[in-house]
Amino acid sequence: MAEEILINVTPQETRVAVLDHGVIDELHIERASHRGLVGNIYLGRVARVLPGMQSAFVEIGLERAAFLHVADIWEYRQAQHTPESTPKPIEKLLHEGQSLIVQVIKDPIGTKGARLSTQISLAGRLLVHLPQDSHIGISQRIEDEAERTLLKESLTKLLPTDAAHGGFIIRTMAEKATERDLARDVEYLTKLWADVQGRARAVKSGTLVHQDLTLAERVLRDFSSENTQRVLVDSIDAHKALIDFALRYAPAVTDHIQLHEGLRPLFDMYGVEQEIERALHRRVDLKSGGYLIIDQTEALTTIDVNTGGFVGVRSFDDTIFKTNLEAAQTIARQLRLRNLGGIIIIDFIDMDLPEHRAAVLDALNSAIATDRTRLTVNGFTHLGLVEMTRKRTRESLAHVLCEPCPTCQGRGEIKTAQTVCYEILREVMREAKQFNPREFRILAAQSVIDLLLDDESATLAHLSDEIGKPVSLQVEAGYSQEQFDIVLL
Repeated sequence: MAEEILINVTPQETRVAVLDHGVIDELHIERASHRGLVGNIYLGRVARVLPGMQSAFVEIGLERAAFLHVADIWEYRQAQHTPESTPKPIEKLLHEGQSLIVQVIKDPIGTKGARLSTQISLAGRLLVHLPQDSHIGISQRIEDEAERTLLKESLTKLLPTDAAHGGFIIRTMAEKATERDLARDVEYLTKLWADVQGRARAVKSGTLVHQDLTLAERVLRDFSSENTQRVLVDSIDAHKALIDFALRYAPAVTDHIQLHEGLRPLFDMYGVEQEIERALHRRVDLKSGGYLIIDQTEALTTIDVNTGGFVGVRSFDDTIFKTNLEAAQTIARQLRLRNLGGIIIIDFIDMDLPEHRAAVLDALNSAIATDRTRLTVNGFTHLGLVEMTRKRTRESLAHVLCEPCPTCQGRGEIKTAQTVCYEILREVMREAKQFNPREFRILAAQSVIDLLLDDESATLAHLSDEIGKPVSLQVEAGYSQEQFDIVLL
């Protein structure tokens, strides 16, 4: 759990840095204009049912319709786990125009709309409430069997004997919690569900009926623990709001919430601004002299490990092994810092010894064990790559803070001036066969015009002679190297 939490609040955005042993371990950014939708509950309206894909599009009042797969429909899930029941296809469960309560389980990412579920879950500090369920579950991270039994018995005593109370999952945060702490969460969550149902009955389809907590409140609820030494916030209003929130839901943390009043900005003082800047670069330097290259694409993220300037003192195998061990630790942290999700492929430096590969894999698994997001590591492939997945519920740090380069459109490279020259010459020839202007004028970037005036001047003269028309050149300062226009005069 976090030792220190830094919260920077402005009217436009809230930024949170989670520190573990003085090292920035996680970064979270939420902008007022683009608040995350995960956890929000809507009264949706089914717009289209797609039997072939066993899915539906649901209008919830956003720009794009949200996506609901049959596997995320509560009735379908129930039937799957009931031996005497047969799961019904989606066309038997939903129809166009139908209203239903849905919850966002994945934010819109790229061109994809939000993903929905009809299984509602409401998170408290110690418990997650599943109103439609009836069982009590316990986080697997609570490993002590005696503690698990005690928590389950304590919670069971607080609930009615019938199944009307719904289900609960005991969170990792509940370890060592008292019966009174659990009772407070049960009361809060059951009242919240009653409020959600009441609002859903009173509004029209496509309306938000419950919005998740702000980023600062979620961080306080989910990240703080008895190990948290300080929660530093640099806004007077946010500080007051967090104190009020903590008094109601996390009284043990109240005394740790402090207002940052120093002259230096909070994130500057702790080096967070520099860490954010570094987290946007492809290259990550390792202390040993090696480095990582991280490339994020639509389909997957690739991480390449290199020895760089690291020279071991014993042998080449030892150098590679130590670099890979350090890389495993750094990769786990970078996944959290950058919030990288989906398929991740790691190309560690090739290791000849099986025990070295096993040790690196163990180091990676150990380093990701504290990650709050679900991960799976599939080990080394025949090509020596490590395949893993990390659940993606929101945009990565780079997608929040950056946009594709307007010059290269996100390719990371542009055509050479010579390539553009030849495209222009071909286009002039094509235009000359269709039109009969008095003159052709080429508008292009300085680098392209310079090339046409210098190395390609003979080619341009030959073209002008061949089409029987003069060709003039004009520099357009606002054009990128790939942009050009041909004007017929």
